[in-house]
Amino acid sequence: MTQFDVLTIGNAIVDIISRCEDSFLLDNDITKGAMNLIDAERATRLYSLMGPAIETSGGSAGNTAAGVASLGGRAAYFGKVAADQLGEIFTHDIRAQGVHYTTRPGTTEPPTARSMIFVTEDGERSMNTYLGACVEFGPEDVEPDVVAASRVTYFEGYLWDPPRAKEAIVECARIAHANGREVSMTLSDSFCVHRYRDEFLDLMRSGTVDIVFANEQEALALYETENFEDALERLASDCKLAAVTMSEKGAVIVRGKERIRIPATAIEELVDTTGAGDLFAAGFLYGYTSDRSLEDCGKLGCLSAGIVIQQIGPRPNLSLKKAGQDYGLIPV
Repeated sequence: MTQFDVLTIGNAIVDIISRCEDSFLLDNDITKGAMNLIDAERATRLYSLMGPAIETSGGSAGNTAAGVASLGGRAAYFGKVAADQLGEIFTHDIRAQGVHYTTRPGTTEPPTARSMIFVTEDGERSMNTYLGACVEFGPEDVEPDVVAASRVTYFEGYLWDPPRAKEAIVECARIAHANGREVSMTLSDSFCVHRYRDEFLDLMRSGTVDIVFANEQEALALYETENFEDALERLASDCKLAAVTMSEKGAVIVRGKERIRIPATAIEELVDTTGAGDLFAAGFLYGYTSDRSLEDCGKLGCLSAGIVIQQIGPRPNLSLKKAGQDYGLIPV
């Protein structure tokens, strides 16, 4: 018997979300649509320039864990915060979502990570992240019993930025596979792929990672190609299973020679794309650990992503389980 469906591992971040014009990004040298790593000084400056903002617990893998829990799955999370106010906020929020979270906090320095997210009129988000306490996450924060008890352990590619986190991920993969479990990762960001392409490919080809999540741009960046079908073919040969999102074009699931194309869920209004990929992964992994067909997994992923992009913030305000029931994807 497994205790958890999905264990996610990532940077524990409090998101500070504000709307802005494209000109603001240009004036402040912010790369649109990307996750930009910044230092404490720039974090302070950008915060001072922000308009009215919403503070919410985020971080890619944390969002995925919250999504799994909202769907009715059993989720756990590893991620490092500091013993400060933002750390307390993050801890309260993720536990309130029904996620098992017992990673010990660090000291007050470095402080809990925060990401200034600027959302433009087209719904695109540009993230400016000060990692803070995240860089302290290491092998000593791995809880072997939790890894062994989780059907899938999922981590974010962003974790390849803090050096000691790599050791922790490799150890988690060892424990997971020793217990007959699977390991999954998200490529996270095209810029992240460019930084760590060789390492990501090695994780896939060595069997350290079984399931890969990416968006269209990340898949193209991984194989340095402009041919999407070529990227899918190469993904299929490098990993057991992959799910690639394509914004309004939906998603494609790749396993060997199989290509399962899933249409995007119809939405009323695009508000904020923050968390779209995170919630797609949540829906897919909830379906996967519930032994659903790959088509249903993809539909649950697209539904979860479609819901979160119609609100501000990366964690669902509505019950994803109820939404899944309404769409006939989750039994009542």
